[in-house]
Amino acid sequence: AEKTIKILEKFNIPYEKKILSAHRNPKELSKYIDSSKVLVFIAIAGLSAQLSGFIASRTSRPVIGVPVNVKLEGLDALLATMQMPKQVPVATVGIDNGENAAFLAIRILSLSYPELISNLER
Repeated sequence: AEKTIKILEKFNIPYEKKILSAHRNPKELSKYIDSSKVLVFIAIAGLSAQLSGFIASRTSRPVIGVPVNVKLEGLDALLATMQMPKQVPVATVGIDNGENAAFLAIRILSLSYPELISNLER
């Protein structure tokens, strides 16, 4: 998460950092998703890596999944993040690539805030 935060801060993008599990506290996570005002979710997860799919199934806002190398060189997390059912879209970046998640979030936000693109192009 630190690599992601570093990029968001560099471009002055406000963010919220929450540590919630789709498995351990699904009710709390659901409440957070419903009440949050964030425009793009970045879900960073390893092992069973169901966080991004859980979020995407409960919101129409964009969700970016970052698979983490915990076991099997992150391949299990990558596949879990990529293989979503219909109508549960998750944009997936490379294993441990929180930086690209931040850059993708900025590009998504630039659709509503075009000044962000000029910041990226510098």
